[in-house]
Amino acid sequence: MEKHISVLCILAAGISMSAAAAYVPSVDEDRAVGAETLVRQADSLRCIYRFREAVSLYDRAEQLLLQRDTAVVAEDSLREAVSDSILLENIASRKVMAENGISMSRYVGEPVVVARHVFSKSDFYLFYPMQDRSWREVPNPLDSIPGHRFVNATYIPDGSSDIYFSAVDDSGVRNIYHTHFKDSVWSAPVLLDESLTSSGDEIFPVLSADGNTLYFSSSGLYGAGGYDLYRTELDRATGTWSIPENLGFPYSSPYDDLLFFNTPDGKYSMFASDRDCSRDSIMVYVLEYDSMPVRRSVDDPVRLHEIASLVPVDDPSRMDTETAVGEGAEENADIGRYMSKMEEVKVLRDSIAIYGRSLEEKRSLLEESRSAEEKERMTSEILRQEARIPALQDSLAKASGILQQIEMEFLYNGVVIDPDKVMAQAEREVTGVASNYVFARLSPGGPLSMSIEKPEAEFDYSFMILPEGRFARDNTIPDGIVYQIQMCLLSAPATVGQLKGLSPVFIEKTAAGGYIHRVGLFRSYNDVLSNLNKVKSLGFKTAFIVAFADGRKCTVQKARTLESQMRNSAVYRIEMTPEGGELPDLTLKAIRQVTDRDIAKVSEDGMSVFIVGPLASREEAEKLISLIKSSGVEKAEIVKSEKQQ
Repeated sequence: MEKHISVLCILAAGISMSAAAAYVPSVDEDRAVGAETLVRQADSLRCIYRFREAVSLYDRAEQLLLQRDTAVVAEDSLREAVSDSILLENIASRKVMAENGISMSRYVGEPVVVARHVFSKSDFYLFYPMQDRSWREVPNPLDSIPGHRFVNATYIPDGSSDIYFSAVDDSGVRNIYHTHFKDSVWSAPVLLDESLTSSGDEIFPVLSADGNTLYFSSSGLYGAGGYDLYRTELDRATGTWSIPENLGFPYSSPYDDLLFFNTPDGKYSMFASDRDCSRDSIMVYVLEYDSMPVRRSVDDPVRLHEIASLVPVDDPSRMDTETAVGEGAEENADIGRYMSKMEEVKVLRDSIAIYGRSLEEKRSLLEESRSAEEKERMTSEILRQEARIPALQDSLAKASGILQQIEMEFLYNGVVIDPDKVMAQAEREVTGVASNYVFARLSPGGPLSMSIEKPEAEFDYSFMILPEGRFARDNTIPDGIVYQIQMCLLSAPATVGQLKGLSPVFIEKTAAGGYIHRVGLFRSYNDVLSNLNKVKSLGFKTAFIVAFADGRKCTVQKARTLESQMRNSAVYRIEMTPEGGELPDLTLKAIRQVTDRDIAKVSEDGMSVFIVGPLASREEAEKLISLIKSSGVEKAEIVKSEKQQ
């Protein structure tokens, strides 16, 4: 039975769906509830697409924590302050998701849902009509680290010359890699473009049939929460991929949305989501393929939630029994045709049997019905279901006739059928035969052997203590707020042995001829502070924290103030609508000169809208939009995120 988690979430948080934002509690009431509870309530509201109310609760939780930070600092309260700082970062990221949800609500599609079915998270991908025996269990030569809650297999079809796959990098985050076959070995896997990577995981990459579009899921790019679905286009002239475009509601959601796939016959789009499932399950949705989706703004959260529920249409004309047939391991085309048709006959027989049993149950209920209204409703259902059976019986008769014709051709031509292979094909697990689509389970692929080139090691700028210390390859300090730990000032550059295993170590030559040695690139004061004693314990007793703002040295206090302002100030974003639907290279370079924030792409009435953000200040946004317009994109505006009072 399907579990509607979104409703359960709200009830658990103590918020009714009809009166979630009926009043704004006082500060004292908020203190009584607690910041953690407010965050849980906000999460629940975000799950049912009430994004504006969620932002309001996140703001109130944020204010409570900031007030708590001004309390008297004792040992216990210092420990509490560190915990508050972690929670504040958590709130900030969740609030951005809710604000993204508000923006995404302006571009909502309404696809025709053909069918849906619940599967186990452990093997749901085997029910997609992809190439049989191509899902390889993790660990395998390309993905050596098992244990991900969704990814336990890699799609590696036989005969491929290019493979796109997700794997864990050195920091423990999943990224998308590409490898291609050359001569007798596979090339060293390389990361796709910078725009396709984030602080979260990128998983389940699927290349379109023409090789020009890559679909994937990400938990770190612009989205409303969980894993969202994205697409990116290949520029074959430059070999680069475009800025990922979130597929938007209802494909993406505040839940986990995975594995988008267009069927090879061009009829359907499929994806999986846990938005309406129990913890260990996932729903696979089948939608009619739409090459020109129409998107419109949906302001009503109830209506948006209804669209995102993706309820299948009740239309027997969309019944497609042939969708049960995957690409099996066939000896030749004739035998493959025979096995496919035999499976179609089996599915049709099962469908008719299921309809017959269902009708018997409904007729029994009709006899037991007492009220005229109930009898009328039951009679209407029986008549509608009876109307489906003749079409199925006709399809069965046609499929059986074709099957007999194929058998006669085999007999005439002396073709021998392998009974074991035919039985294996016939006994494939088939589900959903009573719906408008039939799901057939593929077989998992066997062990894989691949010869792969060894990649050149890239320098890791994460703070580390290694058996042997390392100097930074590039001493440039990146933009934004950066903290470092200054180790020592020497008359000559230190030797590797003097680094005591620290990495990466930066060197700056002073005007007097000395050499300052600093270690690490830290983005928050809490992070650098937590590593200061590690450096001191290695013998650098006088080590201390230094700070930079956009590459220029500043006081630690100023950096902390700027960090706090960025965290607590109003959030801005820039929305651009370039002519031609793509951002010019000059514009992309201009954006990267000012910010490293995400660039998202959405579609509105067939037009591409690019969004940059979140930006911490109006000044930063104005500086960026000035560069954008001077680079040739005139249709650009600054949008301030709405704060609920």
